[in-house]
Amino acid sequence: MDIDDLAARILAGERRALARAITLVESRRDDHRAQTLALFEALKGHDREALRIGLSGTPGVGKSTFIETFGLMLTAQGLKVAVLAVDPSSARSGGSILGDKTRMDHLSRDPNAFIRPSPSQTHLGGVARRTREAIDLCEAAGFDVVLIETVGVGQSETVVAEMSDLFLLLLAPAGGDELQGVKRGIMEMADIILVNKADGDLKATATRTCADYAGALRLLRKRPQDPQGFPKAMTVSAYENVGLTNAWAEMQTLTQWRRDHGHFAARRAAQARFWFEAELKQTLLARLEREPMKGLVQSLGRAVEQGVMTPGQAADDVFAQLEGRAPPTS
Repeated sequence: MDIDDLAARILAGERRALARAITLVESRRDDHRAQTLALFEALKGHDREALRIGLSGTPGVGKSTFIETFGLMLTAQGLKVAVLAVDPSSARSGGSILGDKTRMDHLSRDPNAFIRPSPSQTHLGGVARRTREAIDLCEAAGFDVVLIETVGVGQSETVVAEMSDLFLLLLAPAGGDELQGVKRGIMEMADIILVNKADGDLKATATRTCADYAGALRLLRKRPQDPQGFPKAMTVSAYENVGLTNAWAEMQTLTQWRRDHGHFAARRAAQARFWFEAELKQTLLARLEREPMKGLVQSLGRAVEQGVMTPGQAADDVFAQLEGRAPPTS
C-alpha cells in the first residue's frame, strides 16, 4: 500500500480512500498497525477541524432517523457530514449486522455525506476501539461535522464523551420509568438532552418528559465548561423535522462559548491524554495475546482455575515476566 498516495487522496476528500483508511485502522494485524501509524504521520499537520458530536440513546428512540434528518439538514446548509455508527457485535460469533446505511437511505446517497458502520467487537463503552482514529481521518478528509452514534444507552457508554466536542442524549417520551432507567453517569455527561418523537399523540407526553429531564438537570452540579442554561433538555421530532434547527443553534451556541472561554481546546487536550492512556492499555493487552506471553497467560489461567494460585498472584507473575524480574515467592 502506498501510504503517501492514500494520505493525499484522503486530503483531497476521496470517500473511497477514506473508507479504505478506516478499514486499515480497524485491522488487528501488526503490519496494518504499522501502516496506520505511517498514515497518521503523513496526515499530520493538515490543520482541519470538524465539530465532533457524540450521540447515544435508548433502543428504539429513533437515533438513525434523527441522524438522517439532522444530517440532511446540515448538508442542505453546505456542510459535509460524516456518520460513524457503531453496531453491537455478537458475543458468540463476533459478527455485526451493520445495517445503519440501509436505515439512512437518503443520507447515504447524499454526496456531502459519508456513513461508516463499524462493529463494536469486544470494546466496551458503546464505540469501536478505533472510532477515535476514524474521527481523525474524517477531519483530514475535510468533513465539517462528525456524528458518532453509539450502540445504545448504558452505564458504560460515556466513553463517547471522551472523543466528542458535544454529547447528545436522545430519549423517547415516556413516564417516570424512563427517567428512572437512565443512569446518572450518562446524564452528567450529556450536553443536550433531546426528547424525540414529539409529534402526533406523543407531543404532549414529550413536552412533559422534557420538563422532567429539565428538572433533573437542575439538580446536577453546574459544570465549569457550560454557560448559563446548559446542559438543557429540548423536544424534537426527527420524523416531522421539527425542533432540529433550534437544537443545531443551541449546539453552535454552546460550542462557540466553549471556544471563546478556552474550554474547547482544553477538552480536546484532555481527550488526547485519555486516549494515550487507553492506547497503552490496549497495546499491553495485545502483547499478552502473542507468544510467548500467550502461553504463560494460559498456563497461569489454568492454575487459577485449579485453585493453585489466586488471580492476584497469577497477574503479578505475568507482570514479573514483562518486567524481566523474578516472580514473588508465595
